[in-house]
Amino acid sequence: MDRRAEFKRWKAQCLSKADFSRKGCVDEDVVEIVQLLNGREQFFTTSSCAGRIILLEQGMDSLEVQKQNCCWLLVSHKPCVKDDVIVALKKANGDAILKFEPLVLHVQCRQLQDAQILHSVAIDSGFRNSGITVGKRGKTMLAVRSTHGLEVPLSHKGKLMVTEEYIDFLLKIANHKMEENKKRIERFLLDFSYYSTCWLNTVVLQDSFPGLLLQLLLQILVLQLSTTCFGKRNYYY
Repeated sequence: MDRRAEFKRWKAQCLSKADFSRKGCVDEDVVEIVQLLNGREQFFTTSSCAGRIILLEQGMDSLEVQKQNCCWLLVSHKPCVKDDVIVALKKANGDAILKFEPLVLHVQCRQLQDAQILHSVAIDSGFRNSGITVGKRGKTMLAVRSTHGLEVPLSHKGKLMVTEEYIDFLLKIANHKMEENKKRIERFLLDFSYYSTCWLNTVVLQDSFPGLLLQLLLQILVLQLSTTCFGKRNYYY
């Protein structure tokens, strides 16, 4: 089967499936990105999470936090306050862990060069842990990820091990990371929208040498545009 036709079939199958996530729909902060990617013939999204603050409870005999074996005491895609966590902690009988998880976005790409361009957009937007994998069947996947997560144990066997003042301190950090995560999502959307408008519509040149040269120039323009709009970026976490 022709590679483009096979990719088109994979995309149709994926996008026709029901959403089996806990929420059952795409997170509000990434709806526009998901729609933009799925609207292009070169890409489709397989999973996404805009970023969240969560309080998990693991079993008292478990040494590792595994989502499938955990009780979710609190899940929020917005900033949290101390009272939210304190109330949720009262339901914990095991070990409770407070976490902030930044954006995770998985995108299947038609060609490696499509993945490379999208990877450049992700890296420049601050998602420095992004990466590309190529499977045995030729499936090219891009994972958009960041490193500015947070994971702190709060209770052990139902007993709170930290003060409420410390929980308040942790939430200020988590909320700050949430805001930074949102800014990076906005950068990603702006950079990809610009690239999408300038490059993805030039299908005729896509596989030619002039097209590849144009593609390189557009990467530079995306970098310059995002730097102009957002200024110099410093990513310390």
